[in-house]
Amino acid sequence: MIGVFDSGIGGVTILKELVKDYPNLDYYYYSDSIHNPYGEKTEEEIKIITKNIVEFLIQKGCKIIVIACNTASTIAVEYLRNQFPNTSFIATVPAIKVAYDKYPNTKTLVMATNGTFHSELWNSLYHSYHNPDTEILFCNGLAHLIEEENYDKIREYLKQYLTPYQGYETIVLGCTHFPIIKEEITNVLGHVHFCESKEGISKRLGILLQRFHIKQKNHKGNIIFYDSSHAKQKEERFSNLLNK
Repeated sequence: MIGVFDSGIGGVTILKELVKDYPNLDYYYYSDSIHNPYGEKTEEEIKIITKNIVEFLIQKGCKIIVIACNTASTIAVEYLRNQFPNTSFIATVPAIKVAYDKYPNTKTLVMATNGTFHSELWNSLYHSYHNPDTEILFCNGLAHLIEEENYDKIREYLKQYLTPYQGYETIVLGCTHFPIIKEEITNVLGHVHFCESKEGISKRLGILLQRFHIKQKNHKGNIIFYDSSHAKQKEERFSNLLNK
């Protein structure tokens, strides 16, 4: 069983890639919408919240856990590795290295949350891989709007905060919720190169599967969805996004 968790529905953008590449594995997806958004919580709060989720997923039989949230990853992954040394974690971090490698010398905008941008891990990545034309945009509140499917306010938000960056060529989506609104971002900025973390996470999972000699079944795997708020519409949206 592969565990995947996020502060809500955003991690489905990671799960889709994993299911595409490893369709015969079993997945347990934990949507923590009752605590959404993580980006506006303290480090200590995030560590406590994620520790409880990991304990839940381990009880469900998860040996490998994907932290499908940039904020939780950048703040808590080392803490979780120390707390659960027998569990393998795959962290999600803003794909600034992808932008650095694939689209050098382009005007690059990194969109992420306050929590991600203030983490030590993010600052290490930024100083290692940014180009001189890299800007960061604190997108506080945007993940929550996406979680609530409030597309009128999403469009207002993007028009207000992205319009000054028209002409930027590369956009790093530093929150797993943000790929859900690629179309809305494109409507403001025009054609851009999007950089996400999903391919790197999938490759890392493949390495761990080989390392631990975990083989896929001969038939399609199962996907279990759990939402901490127990809201029925969350499960319906999860299914819609996963199958879209």
